[in-house]
Amino acid sequence: MEQLAHQIDRSLQEIILSSENQLEILVGNCQSEMRLTNTQEHILMLIENNAFTNKEIAKQLNVSQAAITKAIKALIAQDLLVAVKDSRDARIIRYSLTELAKPVADEHAHHHAYTLASYKELIENYSEDEQVVISRF
Repeated sequence: MEQLAHQIDRSLQEIILSSENQLEILVGNCQSEMRLTNTQEHILMLIENNAFTNKEIAKQLNVSQAAITKAIKALIAQDLLVAVKDSRDARIIRYSLTELAKPVADEHAHHHAYTLASYKELIENYSEDEQVVISRF
């Protein structure tokens, strides 16, 4: 029992270290030549179909507005995002993708789908009872 507790501790530490400063852990690597963090890629994927404000992005990703502001500035500097004034209230700034960003956003969405498919494939190796235990864990 104690050995299992240590094994769980080591596994969780590895997960924490591999995901530090990232919003998610995805299977596979981005093939884009763009040097982006997972957070920046996730922002692009999130706003692919909707122009969001800084505050809305922060809420969706459960990250501080300061972190989103930093990521957005880097994305604008790389010509991946543009700031657009809201049509109803010019004080509100929304962000949308440039054409250059669309393939990166698509690839990140693909990584999400691939990651979930990988988890599903892994889970299928376990009985329903084992899946319940995994879920509880």
